[in-house]
Amino acid sequence: MPPDMIQSELSRSWLRSWNAGLQPCGRTPGVPHASAAQLARALEIQRELVAHARPVMEFLFDQTRDSDSMVVLAGTDGMLLHASGDPQFVDRAERVALRPGATWHEQYRGTNAIGTALTDDRALVVHADEHFLERNGFLTCAAAPIHAPDGHLLGALDVSGDYRGYHRHTLGLVRSAARMIEHRLFETRHDLRQWAGLRLRLHAQPEGLGTMTEGLLAVRGDGVLVGASVSALDLLGLVWQDLGQVRLDAVLVEPLDQLFDWCQRSVHIPRVVHTTSGESVWLRAETGRSLQYTRGAQSQLPEAGQRKDALAALDTGDAVMQAAIARARKVMDKPIPLLLQGESGVGKEMFARAVHDSGTRCTKAFVAVNCSALPENLIEAELFGYQGGAFTGARREGTPGRVREAHGGTLFLDEIGDMPLSLQARLLRVLQEREVVPLGGGKPVPVDFSLVCATHRQLPLEMQAGRFREDLYYRINGLTLQLPALRERSDFDHLLETQLSRLVPDRPIAVAAGLRDNLRRYPWPGNVRQLANALRTACALLEEHESIIDWHHLSDDLALALGLGVAAPDQAGAAGSEAVDVRLAKLQSISRQAIAQTVAACAGNLSEAARVLGVSRNTVYRRLREVPGGD
Repeated sequence: MPPDMIQSELSRSWLRSWNAGLQPCGRTPGVPHASAAQLARALEIQRELVAHARPVMEFLFDQTRDSDSMVVLAGTDGMLLHASGDPQFVDRAERVALRPGATWHEQYRGTNAIGTALTDDRALVVHADEHFLERNGFLTCAAAPIHAPDGHLLGALDVSGDYRGYHRHTLGLVRSAARMIEHRLFETRHDLRQWAGLRLRLHAQPEGLGTMTEGLLAVRGDGVLVGASVSALDLLGLVWQDLGQVRLDAVLVEPLDQLFDWCQRSVHIPRVVHTTSGESVWLRAETGRSLQYTRGAQSQLPEAGQRKDALAALDTGDAVMQAAIARARKVMDKPIPLLLQGESGVGKEMFARAVHDSGTRCTKAFVAVNCSALPENLIEAELFGYQGGAFTGARREGTPGRVREAHGGTLFLDEIGDMPLSLQARLLRVLQEREVVPLGGGKPVPVDFSLVCATHRQLPLEMQAGRFREDLYYRINGLTLQLPALRERSDFDHLLETQLSRLVPDRPIAVAAGLRDNLRRYPWPGNVRQLANALRTACALLEEHESIIDWHHLSDDLALALGLGVAAPDQAGAAGSEAVDVRLAKLQSISRQAIAQTVAACAGNLSEAARVLGVSRNTVYRRLREVPGGD
């Protein structure tokens, strides 16, 4: 292209777009778009990012309201997760699929602010005809990447609008908003109630400490930097890749001993420190309560060189999980497929995603496919894609398929034991030849991905029964890891606290001692997923002034099951014997009688009875209706 036609940074993006086979004019076939279920799944996986981004997006939308624009959040794979904007412009944006569920990765949409910001990992503007695809030329877009405190790319924040309303300040506004999200993520990940290390706040001026402009550093007990904000990196002349590698004494003159001394004296007093490059900065040091530090000695934190990544975050003290994590780490980034086995709800997808996020493919797509959730007649098209018109109901432009979407990243096949035999042969061919042919024909497309499979079934038994191919089993079984059920884990208390801090990051939440004992003894047939759902419900039922979860914050079925020490009725499975049914019925009868007696003692005042019983008024009313003559 002529050198004066487009800036050099964007010209490289145009070249990538051209090499990806995109054409500036006409329709682009095979652009993936998530279904409602897939979008819901993506939102659940990216729950932490979305939760922290939404308040900032509302603030950003308030600043840009009535400017014919919209605010967009995208995940690291380019899928749009959340958007809000001026209704008139949102309608126009819909015509080019600028909406949640659509993928705006550069390989599918060409040069665009979201996709190119993710690819280049930098904030940028793509204005009007700078978009590679001609039909996007009516847009002006400013996007900035969002990083986790450990430097991993999480997604991008974008403001898109009509190109005639372009304003040069928009990029600065978007960049600042992205920093606000990163600041909130840092505070959550390194909450002093959980984080056993030093948290440092840095600024060139003392008044800047405690503001959104401060730099944030997380320092392990051995002095290694493991978390940071962009402001801190800029202040100390570091880059994201330095995290986990550089020690604090490489950037600050003051020794680690001195910082710990300051923490013991007072965490609120700002101090002047000196960088190794000769600059003076203001610092406030804070430490987690669980850190045990001795002057001149190593702390009780992980050894230097051990990475604090997504896999490490899964280690909450259980020996079986620690062994699984250690073995997964040894084969990570090697061409060895992982096979995860375990009961439903133990966290197989979470483990697979942690392996992906901790490896060298972390900046590429993590594509999850649940083989048991798709109809047999659709799973082939979902996995391998199809040409336009390949079958009745097919999209005119076709679709690339989930295998191709995982190119460069990780393909996670959940419940692979439920894959139809006919599809098993097709998958085996793809794994052997490392190329995929879409339904309806076309040229084979080379694919490169890391493979992780998961199942709750015993595949050797499935092979004996003729339901699973032996050759496919040995192809996917590079390393098998058995993930423990929640009832078998020794780290329940730590896992409970981790879940609570994730669900309610802005205030401390605890569980009443008596209830915690019952939770610990409960068999949890739904495993970690059931625990997370129970805690999410309990947290939602907390009043604003409450910080302790107790029995009346639980759903009725779980409270009854905990009282009996059996699985909840709708999840009991093998435990749902006749004896259990009798005990449940007896307890329910006692519960109804106790409520009726309490209401009588309160002279029929349902609100007062509810307060005495510690339940909602609706619960009292509902149980009274179950008592004979209760109407």
